[in-house]
Amino acid sequence: MNTYLNKQNAHLILSAGILILASLLYGLYPERILPELFEVEIDSVDLKNIFRAIMCLYLGIAWILVLGILKPEYWKFATLLSLVFMGCLAFGRVLSFILDGSPSMFLILGFFGEMILAVFSFWQLRYYKREGL
Repeated sequence: MNTYLNKQNAHLILSAGILILASLLYGLYPERILPELFEVEIDSVDLKNIFRAIMCLYLGIAWILVLGILKPEYWKFATLLSLVFMGCLAFGRVLSFILDGSPSMFLILGFFGEMILAVFSFWQLRYYKREGL
């Protein structure tokens, strides 16, 4: 197991863990959890459906990141996916900030976390490419 817990996989481990946690927060019990985290009421089947779809999207991406940890031949793809996914989430938050105004502190912290993980993934990709791994 220790062969998977290394510096090369650090960004994938962090990203997968955060995505699994976020997926469960968004989709497990959206009508109970989301009103506590955000100023949003989940009062329709359609909203529950949307958040459960987001949960499964996040779990699917986390699964690919875990695959990149366990199977070295998938590491580069998983790293690119982490870079693109986290970068796009961060970009979407910036876009919303410009168009909609300032969100809650929880989402501002999410932006910084997503940016850090996107940059970390980019750095890992470049570093391990130079190392020939």
